[in-house]
Amino acid sequence: MSRAAPAPAGGDRRRSGYLRYGLGRIGGAVVSLLAVLVTGFFLFRLIPGDPVKTMTGGRPVSAEQLAAYREEFGLDLPLWEQFTDYCGKALTGDLGTSYQFRAPVTEKLGEALGPTLLLTVTAFVLHTALGVLLGTRSAWHHGRTADRLHTGLALTLYSLPSFWLGLLLIVVLSVGVGPVPGLFPTGGMESGAEEGFAHVLDVAHHLVLPVVTLVAVEYGQTLLVTRSALLDEMGSDYLTTARAKGLRDDLVRRRHAVPNALLPTVTLIFVNLGRTVAGVVLVETVFSWPGLGGLFYQALSVPDLPLLQGLFLFFAAAVIILNTVADLLYPLLDPRVGR
Repeated sequence: MSRAAPAPAGGDRRRSGYLRYGLGRIGGAVVSLLAVLVTGFFLFRLIPGDPVKTMTGGRPVSAEQLAAYREEFGLDLPLWEQFTDYCGKALTGDLGTSYQFRAPVTEKLGEALGPTLLLTVTAFVLHTALGVLLGTRSAWHHGRTADRLHTGLALTLYSLPSFWLGLLLIVVLSVGVGPVPGLFPTGGMESGAEEGFAHVLDVAHHLVLPVVTLVAVEYGQTLLVTRSALLDEMGSDYLTTARAKGLRDDLVRRRHAVPNALLPTVTLIFVNLGRTVAGVVLVETVFSWPGLGGLFYQALSVPDLPLLQGLFLFFAAAVIILNTVADLLYPLLDPRVGR
């Protein structure tokens, strides 16, 4: 009599379940990136204006010169041929040549990426730490004055447009109002005259207002999610058991409640990182920060179609990839997800 095959071990089932879950999420991300690739091509062609005429700066140009420009940038080709050429090159990493800079789009993205990462990562670390800290304290002191103040301020700042808050900070802290002097530069990343450690301090000085703007607008969401998750955990039986064992209240919070409540926050952290990268456009434009956001504004004014398409793809890819990373990490933190 043949013996039945042994059932797969629990660990094998979990691994195979996670593999299916992960492949599904990665497949969804690939489809989203392809959709972004197609959308970006057609979206920016709806912008009114002729890029070739804009590049001439209003100078009198003959029809032959305009035709030569269009041929140089492939604008004389049928739309379907431009689309297939764009998609084919983009899939190999070639995003085309910028109209206004006459340089590869990938090169321009690389030049502007450093300042954007400096601004984004600094703001992201600060608003995440602030949101988690204040969200934890608000939940643990639920209903008290401090909780109401924290949540009220977070909701108010979260609802403000980042460009409006940035302009307000420039008026108050850069230009100065009444007896308040201008303490910070109105824009840019550096003064250009300093070297060495003085240069680092100069960049940090220029960084303050853009970072404060991003932190003020973004920290509220992390605070509210952390607070809500911790409030859900505070009524759990295992916390009652921990207190019954004689553990101090702050120890119960640090060792038991907060680690479990941070699971939704971990997902939000990755989502917020993608949102911060994509949402930095307005803040960089307001503060004349020489990053991807400022580059997007310059490209939009032409319109520089290859550069716009490349920036749109980069910002969308940042959000999609980081969301996918969050989806892949969450089952590792909470095995109930992805079963």
